Amino acid sequence: MLDDVSAEPYDAVLVLSFGGPEGPDEVRPFLENVTRGRGVPPERLDAVEEHYQHFGGVSPINELNRRLVADLSRALRESGRDLPVYFGNRNWHPLAEDTVEGMARDGVRRALVFATSAYGGYSACRQYHEDIARAREAAVDRTGYAPDLVKLRHFYDHPLFVASVADGVRAARERLDAGHEARLVFTAHSIPESADRTAGPPEEGGHRYSRQMSEAARLVADAVDAADHDLVWQSRSGPPQIPWLEPDIVDHLDDLHDRGVDAVVVSPVGFVSDHLEVVWDLDNEAAEHAEKLGMGFARAASAGSDPRFVEMVVELIAEQVDGAAPRELGSAPRAGVGCNGALCHPGCCEPAKRPAR
Repeated sequence: MLDDVSAEPYDAVLVLSFGGPEGPDEVRPFLENVTRGRGVPPERLDAVEEHYQHFGGVSPINELNRRLVADLSRALRESGRDLPVYFGNRNWHPLAEDTVEGMARDGVRRALVFATSAYGGYSACRQYHEDIARAREAAVDRTGYAPDLVKLRHFYDHPLFVASVADGVRAARERLDAGHEARLVFTAHSIPESADRTAGPPEEGGHRYSRQMSEAARLVADAVDAADHDLVWQSRSGPPQIPWLEPDIVDHLDDLHDRGVDAVVVSPVGFVSDHLEVVWDLDNEAAEHAEKLGMGFARAASAGSDPRFVEMVVELIAEQVDGAAPRELGSAPRAGVGCNGALCHPGCCEPAKRPAR
């Protein structure tokens, strides 16, 4: 049963994330969940599986999110808003379907959803709406009831998010002899070009994902007084014949080297935590490549390790519960709650189309 409880108060929070394996035997099933229906060749899964096995088959993302849940629970209590905080994932345990079933059995009626992505786009936003709908349907099938779930808005330009990323950049600069002379490079997860074109309502011209990413990079660069900066991409997957956003971070390091740049600070502005893609793609592949080039390299921490990140989530909750005025620095379109409630605009942030065979 899907009751209309839109007038009732919020009585819980769900932290909804991507998920990751927590042991060697979980890696392949996890990757198959992530890539199901996307036409990713087996050899690509083999390569990515090696990355996870390099770290004992354990992704840091679940533990990082458990800390977020604990910190958020404490911050909500301290703010006078004692809401229970639940944790669920899209691709691995605890799965969103199981968590929302537990919420239903606990009697939760109406909950806010904090998705661990600051941006628009299919995987970053619309798919979380789909996760919510699927989890609610599963709860009805299992218990006869599902709580109302309302996703919080994008936060790529929230002042506390920008400040957290900026401080990570400052700390990374201090670790380099080059200091302020190092080139500032931001990275984000690459997506198919076709998905970026539909990442936003047609009336906005699409490109919400890359526009928000560019805006976040600019805001952080301004905060640290960077004379110039680059936005590049990482973690590409999928069939090689589909064009994805470029350049890749490793290719970009070659280009910077050819231009005489001898040191870089790399900030993963597109990610909220130091999970495995950040650790492997930047701390291993990019850092090793920079060393081969004789280039100084320092990777900035992601925003999720900063206490202000939890403070930001509390503010986002206050926006929705109390009608507090949103704090925003950017001008690129944002959404979340505003996407027609639990649904996106027609044609907004559609998944990339697979090529005809």
